[in-house]
Amino acid sequence: MFTFKCNIRVRYGETDQMGYVYYGNYAEYYEVARVEMLRSLGTSYKDMEDSGVMMPVLDLFCKYIKPGRYDENLTITVSIKEKPGVRIKFHYEIHNEQNELINLGETTLVFVDMESGRPCMPPDDFQTRLSPYFS
Repeated sequence: MFTFKCNIRVRYGETDQMGYVYYGNYAEYYEVARVEMLRSLGTSYKDMEDSGVMMPVLDLFCKYIKPGRYDENLTITVSIKEKPGVRIKFHYEIHNEQNELINLGETTLVFVDMESGRPCMPPDDFQTRLSPYFS
């Protein structure tokens, strides 16, 4: 299993009239965590796309437990629990500054060959970077 943590401070424009994080912004928080997790492995979405592979989202699950609030520093933990094949599933936990769990989520992405538009295996370099976590 591979796990990565990053932080996001809730900006005013991400909140609703009650000062809570607008529900649609959690998907963006998941994306920030995914992108930074890939960077921590020494790769990026851009690297994948440059190699001819894109990663569209197949599905999204989001469970709201408590509200995130304006100006809180949220910690997003993203995990890959299973070795990816054609699909890769990311699991998310978001905690507030009091370390209370406020949100759970999952996204499934598919590796797609940009030329053919067909699902494919992850690039070899990506598989090599993840392999120590799934031996």
